Amino acid sequence: MDFSFSAELTELQERVRIFIREKIIPYERDPRLTAHGPTEELRDELITLAKQAGLLSSHVSPTFGGLGLDHRSKAVVFEEAGYSLLGPVALNIAAPDEGNMHLLEAVASDAHKARWLRPLAAGEIRSCFCMTEPPPGAGSDPSMLQTTAVRDGDHFIINGTKWFTTGAYGASVAIIMAKLEDGRATMFLTDTDRPGFVVERLMHSMDSCFPGGHGVVRLEGLRIPACDILGELGEGFKYAQIRLSPARLTHCMRWLGAARRAHDIATDYARQRFAFGKPLGSHEGVSFMLADNEIDLHAARLSIWHTAWVLDQGRLGIHESSISKVLASEAEWRIVDRCVQILGGQGVTDEYMVARIFTDMRAFRIYDGPSEVHRWSIGKRVVKGIDRSR
Repeated sequence: MDFSFSAELTELQERVRIFIREKIIPYERDPRLTAHGPTEELRDELITLAKQAGLLSSHVSPTFGGLGLDHRSKAVVFEEAGYSLLGPVALNIAAPDEGNMHLLEAVASDAHKARWLRPLAAGEIRSCFCMTEPPPGAGSDPSMLQTTAVRDGDHFIINGTKWFTTGAYGASVAIIMAKLEDGRATMFLTDTDRPGFVVERLMHSMDSCFPGGHGVVRLEGLRIPACDILGELGEGFKYAQIRLSPARLTHCMRWLGAARRAHDIATDYARQRFAFGKPLGSHEGVSFMLADNEIDLHAARLSIWHTAWVLDQGRLGIHESSISKVLASEAEWRIVDRCVQILGGQGVTDEYMVARIFTDMRAFRIYDGPSEVHRWSIGKRVVKGIDRSR
């Protein structure tokens, strides 16, 4: 594996780093950043800045206006974007849109790409992914899917309830996972203004970085034309893996940037704050925490780069993405937790961005598969002796 950067990638990394520092970080105190994420007005303003800088939707192919980055290049760019919690929103590489765009480019028909992918990549609309359900429906176990799709001539009638649907409020298009009458899972595409697609309410959560927050969606007699099936009938779970393996990894990339930001803030504070006659960072208790942060940053980055390399070889990388998801989410969480401790009382206030990163990042150990589910999956492969190089 070659982890060296090309001259072009080095230049792009620096462009993104400067853009985030000079254009995006000043927006972090903007009152349009609400408890349920940036308002549409703020998002549009940030998107415009990235478009002007030529940095929009870098993961999408040039055919649809992106830069066509491979996974290793995304690891570099997404980390730089994540240095501000608003960075991924500005560059149009935030969840769930980033993963949905990847899935549409990989699976959707030309008609669907023209109708939905192109405006998504341009930052003109937002999307949501309707998968998770209230009990007894699908959560960590997708086989418990309760939402149904019943054929009615040239249409399917969708009924069910989804929740923790990130970005549902204000989304223009939704990808819905439902099961057919024979039990096979299938993905459907729909405009959200169709009768029967109802965002009942927003869920109040710890995080506040995702536009549109997290919604509860009621699907009640939602009529979707058969031509708007995403991909093929009955292939929903296969397409979910096409989406989830890289989407888990891009989460790791973005949150690595946020963890690095918290570490930089804590390091600067430890240099300037005095206690017991010397800088805070001169005390071993603090310097050891900073050292552990460096170790966790290094380990998370190497894991991300390795999995990115696996994906760039054309492999699905389910096993590797699970490893990276656990390793990175827990390492990055440890980093931010230590940063709160180093800042002391300041670490739990809004005087610094660390408290905000702390509350936003906590959910990362849960979404796209809790650490425990990934460990269970990894352990099963180990016990069964499955070739993990495939």
